[in-house]
Amino acid sequence: MQTVTPWEVKGTIDYERLIKEFGLQECKNLPKECNALPLFRRGIIFAQRDFARISEAIEKKKRFVVMTGLMPSGKFHFGHKMVAEQLIFYQSLGAKIYLTVADLEAYNSRMPDMKALRETAIQEYLTNYIALGLDLKKCDFYFQSKRSKEGKKSNAYYSLAAMFARHITFNEFKAIYGEISPGKMSSALLQAADMLHPQLPEFEGKPQPILIPVGADQDPHLRLARDASQRIKEYNFVQLSSTYHKFLPGLGSGKMSSSDPTSYIALTDTPEDAAHKIRKYAFSGGQATLEEHRKKGGNPDVDVSFQMLRYGLEPDDKKLKNISDEYKSGKLLTGELKAITIEKITSFLKGHQKKREKAKKQVDKFLL
Repeated sequence: MQTVTPWEVKGTIDYERLIKEFGLQECKNLPKECNALPLFRRGIIFAQRDFARISEAIEKKKRFVVMTGLMPSGKFHFGHKMVAEQLIFYQSLGAKIYLTVADLEAYNSRMPDMKALRETAIQEYLTNYIALGLDLKKCDFYFQSKRSKEGKKSNAYYSLAAMFARHITFNEFKAIYGEISPGKMSSALLQAADMLHPQLPEFEGKPQPILIPVGADQDPHLRLARDASQRIKEYNFVQLSSTYHKFLPGLGSGKMSSSDPTSYIALTDTPEDAAHKIRKYAFSGGQATLEEHRKKGGNPDVDVSFQMLRYGLEPDDKKLKNISDEYKSGKLLTGELKAITIEKITSFLKGHQKKREKAKKQVDKFLL
């Protein structure tokens, strides 16, 4: 039994079933540039809607926007890193990035402390984004609570959110959110404005393709915004495009979640802490005994250590396949596979945390 909603992901996820249930399309006929990103090559980005517009923009070097939001309510972990890598990839292809801190949504649904939410957004998320390679000069970073210091831009954004209230029905809210509260309704309207407002004259000047890369659990929000965008006649919005990535498994089960420290490795964890978590919590696809493992081999599809390599820690496809083959054959033991993953994580964290220190200086200048 699988559950995939904006608030809960559990069970064994059948991605083919999600494609059918959500009305998605498989990722086919992608631009050759997409092969540079392991998430595309390895089928981790598994589905899309209207990606042809983005493909055309990439191939013809036309303007397009990539937009995403972050929920500043916990540590930035390897699951979040997957989204950041997509933004940085598209930025390298010429995309303008819009990155919003969903502080109003977090305030209404998770933690009513705006100061703490702002600090988390900057110290955890923005700093890590920059350390991973995001170029702030080609990025519009903002808080939902304070869209812009420019009055025209701010007014246009909040006016669009308010206007969507006329074009989304109560039944649609209820279908997505179940129990309705004013906070959830307000959040949904703001999310729609987040996704679509780059097309306003005050921002990018004219309608253009916008890509929203998300996990499949966020698709209800996208469907709501897509429907609303075509009902509002004041603007000739280009329909939103989207891609959907698979969930990075948590160390134990389910997806990585900021609410459970034993489920994730944060990008601020020390290499020693990360190694401890892998040894203690990472679910193994190996057999119960050494003899049985040598005979039957392990299952890399459920082994969390291998999946972390697959999701990007091991960028070389040939090396990844070799590790997979040796694990399936029983030649490579679970402890040895964990050791490979620990070595990769240690190397990444040491380098990344040095970059974080440099990124902090950029963040200070940017905020000033």
